[in-house]
Amino acid sequence: MQIFFVNAENFKIDGGAFFGVVPKSMWSKLYTPDENNMVVLSLRNLLVVEDGRKILFDTGVGNKQEQKFRNNFFISGEDKLVNSLRDNGFSPDEITDVVHTHLHFDHCGGTFRINLLNETEATFKNARLWCSRQQWAWANDPNPREKASYLKENLLPLEQSGRLNFIENETPFTKNIFLKLVGGHTDGQIVPIIRIYDRTLVYMADFIPTAAHVTLPYIASFDTRPLLALDEKQKFLNEAAERNYLLVFQHDDYNECCTVHQTEKGVRVNEKGTLSGLLK
Repeated sequence: MQIFFVNAENFKIDGGAFFGVVPKSMWSKLYTPDENNMVVLSLRNLLVVEDGRKILFDTGVGNKQEQKFRNNFFISGEDKLVNSLRDNGFSPDEITDVVHTHLHFDHCGGTFRINLLNETEATFKNARLWCSRQQWAWANDPNPREKASYLKENLLPLEQSGRLNFIENETPFTKNIFLKLVGGHTDGQIVPIIRIYDRTLVYMADFIPTAAHVTLPYIASFDTRPLLALDEKQKFLNEAAERNYLLVFQHDDYNECCTVHQTEKGVRVNEKGTLSGLLK
């Protein structure tokens, strides 16, 4: 097995929204805002190569949105997804599977793209496309609070592709990848748990988006069921500390990953760093 980061865009969101009820005087010590209280988030997608399959988890924002939308989120790095893939030695046509952790615009927008003829085309023409059935149902009948995160220009090509497959329940996906489902952020979010060498990596997506969110009260206001998110996070972190999981962050602009451990104040970050550094 091999693992690569396929970096897409960076973008910004309001720091208060990102850290929920935690005061700025606390979270700003962990994650630095700009003069407008915005924080930079990465879109660090994950490519896993195993037994001939090339499995990409999430695809970033993509290029289908108008400039006004991009300006609202300070999106940078257009076309970086494909270039990053090629920098790692892969062509988009080699990807066998694209697994969407969920269908918010920053996690699935790059699966289809606008070409030079202003037509929508598949970025990964030979890939099977995946999401959970719960998330698909949720995305196509969204609640008013979450509706703006589900964009028709992302969902319609998925539906029309003929290549969309559903994860029905928590399940093994390959020999070394297990797909866990959580529902606090959004219904049916997939959390991939990956066994490599003698370590267990967990690709956190929006379950725990940065190392700063490891402390329990740090829950984004975007989470649709914050108390469920709290309960899911607490149970997972206790397991992660006990089993020495490596938490791999999609949105943390400072840290690729971390480990956690139990302290007298509960589970806290232990080591932070790069994936290559902490896998040694």
